[in-house]
Amino acid sequence: MTHGRKRAGVGAACSLRGDIMTKLNEIYKCNVCGNIVEVLHTGAGQLVCCGQNMELLQEKNRDEGLEKHVPVIEKAENGFKVKVGSVPHPMEEKHHIEWIEIISRGRVYRKFLRPGELPEAYFQTEPESVREYCNIHGLWKSG
Repeated sequence: MTHGRKRAGVGAACSLRGDIMTKLNEIYKCNVCGNIVEVLHTGAGQLVCCGQNMELLQEKNRDEGLEKHVPVIEKAENGFKVKVGSVPHPMEEKHHIEWIEIISRGRVYRKFLRPGELPEAYFQTEPESVREYCNIHGLWKSG
């Protein structure tokens, strides 16, 4: 496990309620400890961490203000380049992009980033969807 993140079902409890259904590839965050999980298998129930329901992160797709978060996809030699924002997103210790992810042909490809690195990633497959996670402003997707 990298950067304190866990996969669904590893350290995250599930509380069953018939009216709650998780969906494949949804991202949930614990507002107590900061754990983030991605749903790998759809099921009934509410994800719980630290004794509280985890928050389903909504994918934002329109920038507001000066910060630029929407992923930009460019065709590159041997694949695709994904940059975060039309101008580079800050990559400082207190404010940075944690990861960039694409979904292509039923598979998830993710690159974890660190402060000081460029907020971009290269993938050798055409993306069907692209999203990224900012440690302050949350989950963003292209278009």
